[in-house]
Order: sequence, then C-alpha cells, then structure tokens
Amino acid sequence: MRSRHTSAVATSDQDGRERARPPSVERLIAAAASDLAPDLDHAAVVAAARTVTAAERTRLAAGEPARTPAALVAELTGELARYVDGSPTAVINATGVIIHTNLGRAPWPAAAIEAARAAAAGPLLLELDRTSGRRGARFRLAEEHLIALTGAEDALVTNNNAAAVALTVSLAGRRGGVAVSRGELVEIGGGVRIPEIVRRAGARLVEVGTTNRTRVADFEAALADGSARLVLRVHPSNFRQEGFVEAPDPLALAELAHRHGALVVDDLGSGALLPTERFGLAHEPMPSERLAAGSDIVTFSGDKLVGGPQAGLIVGRADLIARIRRDPFARAMRPDKTTLAALAATLGLYRAGRAQAEIPVWQMIAQRPDDLRARADAIAGELSRTVPRSRIGVTATLATVGGGSLPGETLPSWGLALGDGKGLEGLLTRLRLGHPAVIGRIADGRVLLDLRTVQPARDGDLAQAVAGALRP
Repeated sequence: MRSRHTSAVATSDQDGRERARPPSVERLIAAAASDLAPDLDHAAVVAAARTVTAAERTRLAAGEPARTPAALVAELTGELARYVDGSPTAVINATGVIIHTNLGRAPWPAAAIEAARAAAAGPLLLELDRTSGRRGARFRLAEEHLIALTGAEDALVTNNNAAAVALTVSLAGRRGGVAVSRGELVEIGGGVRIPEIVRRAGARLVEVGTTNRTRVADFEAALADGSARLVLRVHPSNFRQEGFVEAPDPLALAELAHRHGALVVDDLGSGALLPTERFGLAHEPMPSERLAAGSDIVTFSGDKLVGGPQAGLIVGRADLIARIRRDPFARAMRPDKTTLAALAATLGLYRAGRAQAEIPVWQMIAQRPDDLRARADAIAGELSRTVPRSRIGVTATLATVGGGSLPGETLPSWGLALGDGKGLEGLLTRLRLGHPAVIGRIADGRVLLDLRTVQPARDGDLAQAVAGALRP
C-alpha cells in the first residue's frame, strides 16, 4: 500500500490560501485493497468509504490536522467491522437493583441462553408436526409449561406484557365496557397507561371507585346495567399505596362479575412463579392464585420475576385463549423462535425444581448477606494492594428487586464504598466507561457497588475495573 494514494490533497480557496481535503472515495478504496477481504460487496465498501471521507472532510474544515494514510485505511476497515458488531455494551450491574430496566431487566439462565443459541443456529420444528409432516401448532413447549405451572386450561405467549393486556382487553368487544378501579389506572412504563391501552383495544373505559378506596360494591352498577363486559384488575407492581386504602377481594369481585356474565382479567405485571415470602419479601400474587380466585385470564411478564426473556404470558380459560389466538393482532404480537426457546427453557427450570438454583434473578434474591460481605471483603483486600485503603471500604447496603416488582421491598446486602467524597461523579463516569463497564450509584458521600447484583464469577473483573477507575 502506498501512502500517496490517500494523502490529503491541498487546494486553494478564493483568497489563495491552501487548505487540505480528503482523498477521493476511489483512491481510499484502492489504498485499502490489500486490507479488505476480496469477497466484500463493492457497494458496501463504497458506502463505508464515503462515511470515512465525509468525517475527514468535517475534521479538516474544523481546522484539525489531516490524518495519515494508514489511519484512513484503518478507519475504513474499522467502519465495515462495526456494522456487524451489533452487540450492546455488556456491563457489570452493581446498582443493587436486581431487575434493572435500563440494563436489560432479567439476565437469562444458562439453559435459556443455550436454547436461544440452538434455535437461532439452524432450522427447527417451529410450526411443523413431526409425525404427519404437515404444518402444526406453533412451538408449544413454553405454553405447556405455563399450563402445568399455573393450573390454567391454556396459555399463549406474546412479545411483551403490554401486548398481552391489549389482546385480553379486546375480549370486551368493540366499544365494550372495561371496568377498572380508579386506583389501578396506572402507567406501566414508557409512558404507556392503562386508559390508553383500553382505548387502543377498541374498548370503552368504565372508571370505578376512588383512587385510594374501591370496594366490590362499586362494580355493581356498571355490571348490572351492562356498561361493563369485562373487569380489569391491575396489580400495583411498581408502586404502593399506604394509609386509608382499600381494594376489593379478588374472589368476591370475580363472583360478582360472573353473576352478571362479565369476564375478569388480572394483569399481575411481574407474575412470580415462586413464593416471594420464602426470601423475606412481601407476598407477590402468583398467577395460580388469581386463577383459583376466579380470574378468567391472567397476564404477566417473562423478563421480570419469571427471570427469562421479554415476553407477555397469558394464561386462563381455553375458550378465551382460543379467541385471543384468532385475533388478527395476535400474529403481530407473537415472539420469535429464539424467545420461545429461551422462555421454554426458563419455565422448564421451574418444573424441574431448579429455578432458585439456576435462574439469576432468584439466585440474586436468595443470596445470604454473610456471603455478600465475604465477597466484598475479598475484593477490598485485593484492591488494597494497589489502591490506598482510604479510598476503599466495605459497607452494608439495601438492594431492591426493581423492574416494577415488589415496590418498597428491600434486601439486606453488602458492597464496596469507593472514593473520599470528592469527584464522585467523575469516578462513576470512569467506572461506566471502563472495561468492563461498571454501573454503580452514589450514596452517603461514596460510590457504592452493591454485590447482590454482581454475579460471583465477575468479582475479579469488578476488582480490575475498580482499580483502573481509582488509579491516579
């Protein structure tokens, strides 16, 4: 490769002053010929070269020095390589928030990762009956697991819980009334609100009760005169009301609705499949409990307390699930093969009795504080060899479940306290920009890294990242 092919070209402006300009696209490609694979599509190479030369033109116009020929060639090959590196930046979550929405919510269990990889790697029996060789029902294993785990007659998987709620609300029919307690007209995230979901489903919202107190009797009028064909109960999974509050008993409300021929749909949001009291947390309603209490349909998420991929899970009466399957929008909201495979593997761990041991969300929830402290002491001890001890401490913290689950509930935890009260935002930024990236938080005048949300296998990586961020 000869550098003269890509040298910046000097031209004169109207005042006679020389200014540099980047090489032409053709000259850049020619210079890079030996660095590019021979089977690359020429149009793709041209497009990338135009991006590089345009960026160089901007730099030169700003008065910056011209880059060397080798740097421009490296930029071109790097640009092409970046197109196929679509992976988001992996991070160490040291926030103490187990299901962190901004960090991708639930980390998948190893079985789910392997199942998704296998599903993506080649053909599979997604909608083909193995016995007859004809088209069959879409991959049903995840739904079969849901039926077994919840006691439902049937189940359906959608791409997220908002989709599941929208599809089930449509059971009310066009302009059919959907009765919702005013205390449950919530925003479920991303600016999406229950009243908007009801309207977009083509139904009509019927508000019942008050913000803080709603009783079974409040639904009577709307159900008796046919104003409401469906009762939607929305579990307050991302907030908590305290004080002068009251909510209707699920069983009594279901009995009232059924007497008037109305349906009952429960949106549980997180949808725990293990009893949360086992871990010292408040009770989170389980889908099986709400079905037993008379709900016709229950919806919940796959990527929160279930601990798997993003999905909306619908369980309940077989005839209603069949109606939802026939909804034209059900096809628009169905997940792909990798999600179905990962979800089936995750749910299979519950049926096999291995959820607490192998699903990361439950692993993190179940960790003992003493074990977390021992890990924190070990990391601090290793760091003290290269970092002043005054900048490293071990401290008790409080972790949360997060992801709109169990609001107000905390878990005792331990972590690292970094810094000396100065430049904390800068330290937090250095951790975030490091390799690996570490996400923490500032509290009590220190940067806190909570170990409950850090997988033990990453302790060494965490120590390396902290050492780099604290290094002068």
